[in-house]
Amino acid sequence: MMSSAEDIPTVFDIDTGLQELMARGYQFVHPADERGEVLAVVGVRVHDDVVDVVRLNAEDDAVATRIPGTEENIFEPERWLWRCCGEGVQVLSEILSLPDAC
Repeated sequence: MMSSAEDIPTVFDIDTGLQELMARGYQFVHPADERGEVLAVVGVRVHDDVVDVVRLNAEDDAVATRIPGTEENIFEPERWLWRCCGEGVQVLSEILSLPDAC
């Protein structure tokens, strides 16, 4: 558990947050529409007995979830252990502050 607010990583921009996710082992996909336009940036990391998923739809529209590793559909899980929605920078900061183990 975090001991103080100083221990929580603060993400100041989306690029820095995405680089930190990559450094932590997230793999990324970029779903696109029929014209080839990217709809979102989605990062997934499997670790311990959980899966962390981050979806950036826009700078002001992001969702992050931590789900049990037993979930069949990680993009539409039936349950989650943790979830955060909101501005991209806020969501990235929140998921980066989670401990690795649940």
